[in-house]
Formats: sequence, structure tokens, C-alpha cells
Amino acid sequence: MKQPTHWINGGVIFAMALLIAGPALAQIKEEPIDWNRAGELHRRSQRGEKLTAAEQAYYDRARKQREAGQQRQPAAANPNAPLTNAFKATPLTELGGEKYKGEDGGLYGGGRNEPPAAHLAAARKESAHIRPLDAQGKPSADGKIALVSIGMSNTTQEFSEFVRLGNADATKSPRVVLIDGAQGAMEALAWATLPRPWDTLMSRLQTADVSTQQVQVAWVKLARAGPARLGEFPKHAEEMKAHEVKILQMLRQRFPNLRVAYLSNRIYAGYATSQLNPEPYAYESAFTVRWLIQDQIAGKAELSFGSSKDGAKSPLLLWGPYLWANGAKPNKDGLVWLPEDFTGDYTHPGNSGRRKVAEQLLKFFKTDSVAKAWFLKTGGAAGSSQ
Repeated sequence: MKQPTHWINGGVIFAMALLIAGPALAQIKEEPIDWNRAGELHRRSQRGEKLTAAEQAYYDRARKQREAGQQRQPAAANPNAPLTNAFKATPLTELGGEKYKGEDGGLYGGGRNEPPAAHLAAARKESAHIRPLDAQGKPSADGKIALVSIGMSNTTQEFSEFVRLGNADATKSPRVVLIDGAQGAMEALAWATLPRPWDTLMSRLQTADVSTQQVQVAWVKLARAGPARLGEFPKHAEEMKAHEVKILQMLRQRFPNLRVAYLSNRIYAGYATSQLNPEPYAYESAFTVRWLIQDQIAGKAELSFGSSKDGAKSPLLLWGPYLWANGAKPNKDGLVWLPEDFTGDYTHPGNSGRRKVAEQLLKFFKTDSVAKAWFLKTGGAAGSSQ
């Protein structure tokens, strides 16, 4: 049967339209709105910061999608999320003498979760210098001890909840000021090579009326976006380590009274639906942290610590809270990660996930023998560092 001419012409036109629009449609499908990035752009816009043309376009597209009701549903309602993952591993804190890709267990190696005695003694010595300082860095009874966070979207989401919990805790010293310096989309490469994250950090310090001389402690939690393209373990972890060395050196240069940096690893990513930072890369981020600390303990010059007059290049490094658990299986601290603890990409923490990390941070700073001396109103007797 002969088809009407207008059907044929219409079909040709429709096919051509699909051919032309295909790449664009595929790109839209491949690049959904990152609502964490959109939220960061919104906050910057609300603070009066000028967005670049590309950022403004991204922000406008996110606003239109939100107004049209096209935002992705919360994690629990996402039918495409894999609720199980083939990757299984033992938390580094429990690995002991066993091996993971040639690496033994323990936060500090050799199956040990405590720093060597000499490093712990050095940490206590550095911590003894942490005290309320005025804007010029002079000791002052009504001065400030600023604790800043450094990292990407996960870090700012978690630390902002910690700020809320910490400021509501009656045992925290009123001299301790919590500043969320972490920022959405600012992964390790950005902190190591771009001025933007540092400019934003300085702006936030200024807003909080905190000087560079008053920043004395940092919580650092970093990752690389798309680590699979960097190579399998240990390549991606080694590249991360090189970035973090630069970042730690830049921290010390900008904040001359920065004494201690607490480092943490990624949370579980076994439910992740993208290649942003899935397993095993999230688990393996702990080895980057450990190698940095081990290098400092071994006396590597690039991570030397102490006073500025002695040429210190880095703050003293210690583990902060270890944040990985094998999904629903509790780690030794009772921490578990369930699908409902995440947003729709199962990489960023949802409200319950943020609170879990915030609670781990608050518990850590209140009980760690090095940290509690300056974090709490009354300090505390020295004991275990973990």
C-alpha cells in the first residue's frame, strides 16, 4: 500500500530532527542536575557573590527544573538504585594483620589504630599551643580557636551539621569557633590548583570575624571526582596523596598558627549510581590518609611540622573519625550505611547520613585525648588518641 506523501515527508523530517537532537538529548540524559552543586550556587548567590556566566546558566537551569517539579526523588524513592553491591571489604580499623591489595590494616599501619608513642607525644606538644588567640595571633582570654573544614560537597554537608550539633553542645568551649570551609564541587584537584576554594574560605572566615591567625585546627576530608580514570589502586590513591600534600602545605602557609589537621576518609559508596566516587575508591581513600600520616612520621621534609620559624611546611597530621563501614554491616564503632542515608545519587549523604558523620565528629572531638584538651570547656586528662 502506497503511503501518503505527507506521511513520508513527515517521517523524514522527524528522523532528521531526532538525528540532529540526538547528541543534545543524550547529553541532557547523561548530565542531570547535581542538586548539591545547585544548592552551593544558590547559597553563593544569596551571599551576594557574582556567579560566572556558566554557573549562572547552570543555576537558572536548576531553578527551572525545580519549579517544573523535575528534581530527582529522595534516595528511598529511586527505583533505579542498586540496593546491594558486589564490593565487600573489611574496615581498615578491623583489618589487622590481613592484607588488602598488599596493604595491611590499622589506621597507622601494622594493624595499629593508635599513633606511635613519639608521634602522639608530638601531637600533644603541638596541641598544647592551641589556645584562644586575638586577631593578631596573641593569646587572649576572650580570643578564638578556629576549627575549619576543608573538602568537597560531602564534607560541607557533613560539617555544616556538625557545626549545628557542636554549637548546641554545652560542653564545647565557647572559645572554639566552627567554620565550614568545605564547598560543593571543590574536590582535591581544585583545592590543590585553583584560587576559588581558598577565596571562598577566606570570605567565610571574614564573615565569621575570624582572622587567619586564629585558625589553629582543620578537619580535612577530600576526594577526586571520577577516580577510575586515574587508574586502579594504588595509582588513584597516590595521585590524591600528591594533591593533599600541596593542600596541607597551602593550609600551613595561609594559617601560620595551624597546629593540627585531622584527616578522614570517604563514607561508604556501595550503593552509588554514578562514577563520581563509587567503590572501591571510597574505601581506598583511607590509604591516602594513612600514607600521608606515615610519611610525616617517617620524617618526610615536605610534611614537616612545628613552629613557623623552624620552617614547618605542614600541620601535624592525625586521623579524625574513620567513616567507612561495609554497608549495613556495623563497623567496630557501630556505624552502618543504609540506602536511606543517601540522596538520589547514593554518593552524597542525605539528612540521616549527614547526622551520622556529624555525630562521629562530635564524639571524636569530645573524647580524643589530643583534641578534647582544647575542644571542651574543661579539657580532659590524656589518654588514648582514638
